[in-house]
Amino acid sequence: MPDHTDELDPQRLDTLLRRIRREVEHGPLPSAQVAVARGGRLLAFETYGDAGPDTRYVLQSVGRSIVAGVVWKLIGEGLLAVGEQVAAIIPEFAPNGKETVTVEQVLTHTAGFPFAPLGLPKMLDREQRLAAFGRWRLDYPPGSRFQYHLTSAAWLIAEIVERRTGLTFADYLHEKVAGPLGLSSIELGVPVDRQPGTVAPMLATDRTSDDQEADPWGPWYLSDPRVLAAGEPSHALVATAADVALYFQALEHSGLWKPGAVAEGTRIRFTEQPYGEQIYGGGGNRRTSMGLFVTVAGPDAGSNLPSTGSPALFGSAGAAYQLGFMDPESGLSFACLSNGYPLAGYDHSPRGTALLADIANLAAGLVG
Repeated sequence: MPDHTDELDPQRLDTLLRRIRREVEHGPLPSAQVAVARGGRLLAFETYGDAGPDTRYVLQSVGRSIVAGVVWKLIGEGLLAVGEQVAAIIPEFAPNGKETVTVEQVLTHTAGFPFAPLGLPKMLDREQRLAAFGRWRLDYPPGSRFQYHLTSAAWLIAEIVERRTGLTFADYLHEKVAGPLGLSSIELGVPVDRQPGTVAPMLATDRTSDDQEADPWGPWYLSDPRVLAAGEPSHALVATAADVALYFQALEHSGLWKPGAVAEGTRIRFTEQPYGEQIYGGGGNRRTSMGLFVTVAGPDAGSNLPSTGSPALFGSAGAAYQLGFMDPESGLSFACLSNGYPLAGYDHSPRGTALLADIANLAAGLVG
């Protein structure tokens, strides 16, 4: 790989990489992968621990930025408008008062059904998914509350993409985005027989005995190979850190997105405190700024985004120690992925919070 690391502050890069490596060699993480890119080029890519450069990780919420980019592409091409009612696109969704829900409300987690259920085996069959959409009920009026729709929003987004393009979300991602960009590690719905040896297994970082069981919900839901293969869009994507960082670069440099589409997707719609419990993305001590299915640093740099970047920086943090972002002002993109998770799924301890904050702020400060 060509050496363009002179575009970064070498001492800051060394500090960042040592910080991440230490969490593998002397901390709880079984492995970690980190990538930095700028100007359309990969500037740094390292893998530590029990993994290799071709190892792919379950992206968890980091994958939302990739889902967002698919939506922005459709908007830029005139195939989708955020003001449309979801029920006009997916009539099966309309029952139980949901006919007024808009595409924008789904993309900004304000649609009113944050915990609408869709699990195995229903998620495996399109007709059963559509029937589930119809049964979903509103917890509050659409547009009245900002609360992360952890899985429900992405299932709707996937169906919207299929209605407007004729391709399943996974096929559209492969044929129209990841494939043309040469980002071959990015995949949704990895078959069970192809997961071993290619996707890093989720491992507990705080296990003290064999009889301890992980929380079956939250991130650990995706430790079931069948769930990963089912391809829940906003969490089950897999990729290397290098391809995540280069995906962010492609949003700016590839020409695959129409002019203005990314700017519209990352334009802040509101800045508010997320509602709900901390384990579901609520709480915290900073407000979160929302674009279209992506968090933006904005004035408060909430939802674990770095505070050392510009207000235009956008991306997503993911359970438990993952992060991916792009800063349009510095041109820097970054991804840090790991397969270590506490048994509870999330690490809200002071140490865990400090780790993610350290990595985020060191990464965003690599330029300038």
